[in-house]
Amino acid sequence: MNSKSESLQTFTLTDLQGYTKEGTYSGNASKDFHLFYVGRDDVHGILDFLLSRVTTSLYLNMFGYDDDELNEQCMRCAEDPSVTTVVTLDKSQSGGVHEKKILASDVAQDPAAYRSHFVIGVSPTDQISHTKGGVLDGKVGFEGSTNWSTSGEGTFVVKGGPGGPGYKAQNNTLAVFTDPDTVARFTAELIAEHMAASAAGGALSKTVPPTKTPQAVGKTKPAKRSKKNSAKATKKTQQ
Repeated sequence: MNSKSESLQTFTLTDLQGYTKEGTYSGNASKDFHLFYVGRDDVHGILDFLLSRVTTSLYLNMFGYDDDELNEQCMRCAEDPSVTTVVTLDKSQSGGVHEKKILASDVAQDPAAYRSHFVIGVSPTDQISHTKGGVLDGKVGFEGSTNWSTSGEGTFVVKGGPGGPGYKAQNNTLAVFTDPDTVARFTAELIAEHMAASAAGGALSKTVPPTKTPQAVGKTKPAKRSKKNSAKATKKTQQ
C-alpha cells in the first residue's frame, strides 16, 4: 500500500504513461483525457495506482465488484473518517460467488463502515446499475467498460506485460480524465445514483442483519389477564 504522502493533489495523466504498452504517450496526447485498453495496457495497475492515492474523497459506482485488491483500497477509504466515501454497487451482481464473499469480508472487517458508505441497488427505473467509474479526491475521474475482475481488467499474471499462464482479458476500455467540468458533473451523477439506490432500500439488510431495538428503560409491559379473570369480567359485564 502506498503512503498517504503520495496523493492525487499533484496528479497529471503523465503519471500513468508507464502503464501503457509503449511506456509513454505520443507528443500530441491530450493533457486531460486518456483512453487505456484492457489486454494491452496494465488497467489493474492504473486503478490500483489511483485508488491507493485517495486522501480526501471517493465517489464510486461499480457494476462488477470482484477485485480483492481494489476493494481493500475502498475499505481503507470507508474506514478513514477524513475521507468522504460513497460506494454504489449493482444488486444483480452482488449475489455472485466472489463478490458476495468480498462484501461479507467487508462486513466482518467493519460493519459500521460498510453500512455507512456502501449501498447495493438498481437504477431509478429499476434497471441494473451499469456505471463503471468513479471520481477521486475531486481531481481525477475514470469510466469505461471495465468491470473489476481478473478478466475484466486483464490483470497481468506476469509483471511488466500481458500474458502468462491463465491470463485472460476481455475487450474493455478505461478512460481517465481530469478536466474540472467533467469531474464535477460525474461527481454529481454518482451522488444521484447512490441516493436513488439508497432510497430504494439498497440491500444492506440482506448482508447485515438489523439490530434489535432495546426496550426503553422505565417502561413495563402491561400485565396479562388470565383467561379465568377475563371470563369473570365478561360475565359480570353481561349481568
